[in-house]
Amino acid sequence: MEIELHLVPEEKRRPVPELKNLVFGRLFTEHMFVMEYDCRRGWHSPRIVPYGPVTLDPAAIVLHYAQTIFEGLKAYWGVDGKIRLFRPWENLKRLNRGADRMCMPRVDEELVLEAIKKLVLIDQAWIPREKGAALYIRPFMFGDEPTLGVKPSHTYTFMIILSPVSAYYQEGFNPVKIYVTDEFVRAAPGGTGEVKAGGNYAASLKAAEVAKAKGYTQVLWLDAVERRYVEEVGTMNIFFYFEDELTTPALSGSILPGITRDSVLKLAHSWGLPVSERRISIEEVIEGAESGRLKECFGTGTAAVISPVGALAYRGREYVINDGKTGPLARRLFEELTGIQYGERPDPFGWTLILT
Repeated sequence: MEIELHLVPEEKRRPVPELKNLVFGRLFTEHMFVMEYDCRRGWHSPRIVPYGPVTLDPAAIVLHYAQTIFEGLKAYWGVDGKIRLFRPWENLKRLNRGADRMCMPRVDEELVLEAIKKLVLIDQAWIPREKGAALYIRPFMFGDEPTLGVKPSHTYTFMIILSPVSAYYQEGFNPVKIYVTDEFVRAAPGGTGEVKAGGNYAASLKAAEVAKAKGYTQVLWLDAVERRYVEEVGTMNIFFYFEDELTTPALSGSILPGITRDSVLKLAHSWGLPVSERRISIEEVIEGAESGRLKECFGTGTAAVISPVGALAYRGREYVINDGKTGPLARRLFEELTGIQYGERPDPFGWTLILT
């Protein structure tokens, strides 16, 4: 399918504002990508159009039964003046795995990647130039059939929107404090925890508000069965550096298979660092923090890349990790990954896609 272009005339485009001190996800670029699906025609009418509202029937399935999935990746303006995407094909593979789980139609990954490239290049003036800032890319799909029957939709809309974002660490690469909840759970075995489905995030809001009220940045989720084994942190995967082993919870079907998570595993392995994916109990984490065996803890994700954790709160007590300081491994991983993303360092894994 050819992607049609219906662009805002140059003379009518909004002036690009100063792209600094941006609140995440509040500012959007001039254009968006849209295509639709129905059972007879499949995906059709791919096009880039002016950014604007979406019209939905009040009975649209997404509004009642949350049949929606999304992805998140970034475009970076490199130090060499070239625009880069970081492992975008992995996002599209994960999107299609999510579509399968949510009874939604798969997309043509090559077509969607082409749409991302075209859209980013059309709105490239919105990519911040400062180190650490980027253009956030949000592909998403939702069922829009107007019916109150509980079933998969027969029609869908797929869209891509873009949002410039400032550097995550505007005040330094500082550790966060996270709250361990054994009251709420994010996902259960057999559920949709490994999918970027909208309902997962709605279910996480209550615990996040509880953590925020107690003065903590994010929630560390435990498993839904025993409320004992660590799963992930808020919008990130989680890593623990015990003595000389870097470990992260094994993918169990209730943990999102993060692309930054996978990148960290591959980088650490290439450096000769012992790496494992296994079950990690909260008791092991606490014992490690108290004894000093736990040298570092950090989250990984598209937004922060690496987010050092300086303290954990669990059942009324706070446990400090590495004296509340950023560890050398977290810093090395952050510098290596962002160096690849911005073209400052070699890319031995072939992770970046250069657009210009």
